[in-house]
Amino acid sequence: MKKRVVIIGAGPAGLCAAYELLDANPNIELIIIESENKVGGLAKTIYDENGNGTDIGPHRFHSKNEDVLNFWDKFLLPQNAPAIDDIMLNRKIEFNSLGADPEKADKVFLKRKRFSRIFYKNCFIDYPIKLKPSTILAMGIPTTIIAGFSYLKSCIKKLPETNLETFMINRFGKVLYELFFEGYTQKVWGVHPSKISKDWGSQRIKGISLINILKNAILSPLKLVKNKEVSLIDEYSYPKWGASQLWEIISDEIKIRGGKILLNTEVKELVKADNKICAVKVFNKDKNTFEEILGDIFISSMPIKELLCNMNEVPENIKDIASKLVYRDFILVNYIVSKFNLKNNTKSPTINDIAPDSWIYLQDNGIHAGRLDIMNNFSPYLVKNLKEDIVINLEYFCNENDDFWNKDDSEIINFGVSELDKLKAVKKEDIKSSKVIRVKKAYPSYFGSYDKFDLLKDYINSIDNLYCIGRNGSHKYNNMDHSVLSGIVVSRVLNQSLNKNLLWDINTDSEYQETKKI
Repeated sequence: MKKRVVIIGAGPAGLCAAYELLDANPNIELIIIESENKVGGLAKTIYDENGNGTDIGPHRFHSKNEDVLNFWDKFLLPQNAPAIDDIMLNRKIEFNSLGADPEKADKVFLKRKRFSRIFYKNCFIDYPIKLKPSTILAMGIPTTIIAGFSYLKSCIKKLPETNLETFMINRFGKVLYELFFEGYTQKVWGVHPSKISKDWGSQRIKGISLINILKNAILSPLKLVKNKEVSLIDEYSYPKWGASQLWEIISDEIKIRGGKILLNTEVKELVKADNKICAVKVFNKDKNTFEEILGDIFISSMPIKELLCNMNEVPENIKDIASKLVYRDFILVNYIVSKFNLKNNTKSPTINDIAPDSWIYLQDNGIHAGRLDIMNNFSPYLVKNLKEDIVINLEYFCNENDDFWNKDDSEIINFGVSELDKLKAVKKEDIKSSKVIRVKKAYPSYFGSYDKFDLLKDYINSIDNLYCIGRNGSHKYNNMDHSVLSGIVVSRVLNQSLNKNLLWDINTDSEYQETKKI
């Protein structure tokens, strides 16, 4: 009799786990349960009625992990000829001789130049912060000197790292922390960094340090740096038709291998007996019906708060901790505009001379939005009328049912228009269309009951046939490639009878995730 594997969630983690398990063992029966009407989770692409695409929080495809890169490369070929914007701009790019021409084929990873800068006092500053004249001019010479002494002080006298604030001050000095991290972090999470666990910093900031920036800036021109760190985010890959393209291809491959994907189906209850999950009770939104799905192995990427609070026979202390886990929600406001007034001040040409950034971090405290995305710079094929239109997003971090979340769509759109005007990025008369997209539980938070999270982890580990993966499944602010890696690892844990703790250990290494040594 075939074993049945039930996977909760058809995001990158769940889809990767499903594909890897079916590829290794075609004799299993596999069902994926997805509450949304589309696969991809937080890495999906949404198209409007005119054919313009935008990602839910855009995702760059990059990793230092070879397993992740090899997994992606099974489904999309590298770009080996100019894309439409490369041709229009006569842009010179080195291509892999193997691969596909994006003008002739669809299953292509585009090769994109990465820019993601901080917009501070109407100036662009590179992120990660680089020692260069434009940075000094933007900050001002007096502030730069003070920041330098502040950093030296942080090198000599380390603070006890009891929270995210002290973690950042120890790495950047108090002045740079106050300039570029304190306000932005509070904007993202809704609480001061002093109230957030340092674990967020160890997982997201990692090896970025001013000493490495200074070393590379001074010694690289002299060719005196050995084992130089090369940032993988100077370039990145991106599917021709948006992030969803990859996940839809993978979901098709899962179905070819016999897997089932139930969309618009929400897990309402997990039924546990004899220290095992034996079934999930689900609600099918399309049919308006309830159903019980039995299984032998359960893999979950649903939020741990919902996982444990909807499970029977959970000890009261565990359920109490789970109920107090905190999440940060997210609103994306999408605009199609005819003019974008943040002009290109780099040497990388762009169509209509718009800023070349994938996204722009909005640091000024007077701006409520956290980031501004430019989808044209991810893929020109996402924009129906590339010569005339620019697809942009404003990203707002909020809490479900707070004042901002509960505003009407029209209020949120108009608020975004006022912020675009403050940024001198877009004028109201140049906006052709707009829409609001709300995303619940986008970011697991490092406060609330997070300090007791190890108790939840131990309890989940004690359930014999339950495995948690992905960002919400591990309650960890993972990048997309970490979620993919968790899908790869869970298949190995199951196939090779490895320790479950390998799943929790993903993204706990000390090396910065976006760099590798050459």
